[in-house]
Amino acid sequence: MFVDIMICLFALLPLMPEMPEVETVRRGLVPNLVGRMITFVDLRRPDLRFPFPEGFEEGLVNSRIQDIDRMSKYLLIRLDNGNTWLSHLGMTGIWTINSDGNGKHDHVHIELDNGALTATYSDHRRFGIMDLFPTINSDKHKLLANLGPEPLTKEFTKEALKEGLHGRQSPIKTSLLDQKIVSGLGNIYVSEILHRSKISPKRKSADVAGKSSKINKAIERIHTQTNEVIAEAIRVGGSTISDFRGVSGDSDLGYFPQQFTVFNRESESCNRDGCNGIIRRIVQSGRSTFYCPRCQR
Repeated sequence: MFVDIMICLFALLPLMPEMPEVETVRRGLVPNLVGRMITFVDLRRPDLRFPFPEGFEEGLVNSRIQDIDRMSKYLLIRLDNGNTWLSHLGMTGIWTINSDGNGKHDHVHIELDNGALTATYSDHRRFGIMDLFPTINSDKHKLLANLGPEPLTKEFTKEALKEGLHGRQSPIKTSLLDQKIVSGLGNIYVSEILHRSKISPKRKSADVAGKSSKINKAIERIHTQTNEVIAEAIRVGGSTISDFRGVSGDSDLGYFPQQFTVFNRESESCNRDGCNGIIRRIVQSGRSTFYCPRCQR
């Protein structure tokens, strides 16, 4: 059997999967893996972006998967032996259920319940990350400890957003990509959020936040649109365009690109009512930014 169920994340390279894509993968893995025991682990290489931790295989074998959580863009697979298995998809990470695991870029292959089901991690660029650590120390892990509040959570307030932007001289687009300010956002969604908020990606973060202690309209718009954009993206399975399937094997996920207002629309007309501006592309911090210079001020 080649593939029964596939959860693919081939994003628009070189873009990394963002929070909605990772959440879609989590929701696909949960019904397949939770409650099953890992009975065999095969590491096909010593590393991904970083070396696998010492004792990684031994820490997984004979443990049962209790749950699969997510923080920002990290999958956190909770095991009944008190450990958490962290998986970050990097740029091209894919989890496949019931693959034969013999592909050129299949780097981690596990069997569950003595071969009743398999899970394979593939990553042709090898920018993914895996780690294993005591669950009790999750909040102190070097990759998780300094994450900012996440959209759609009670911690992500207008006040927290304003505080994170206060006094920063970097462009607002760059600041919103800082995982210490808002965790889980990436290039695609920040471009969309700023367009919907009618804010230029070139404005200084400090100017957007304002000098007053009061929450201004710009902060209110960014906060509202961040939650709305992320919620919409999660509902449709994220922004992956190529080879994306849900756990049932269908392809009705990954359709947020149909709702793009600016991203990847350089030289096209702005679709905001009454605007008729032309979408431009600029480069900020080495990443493409798409925006409408007419309605984004």
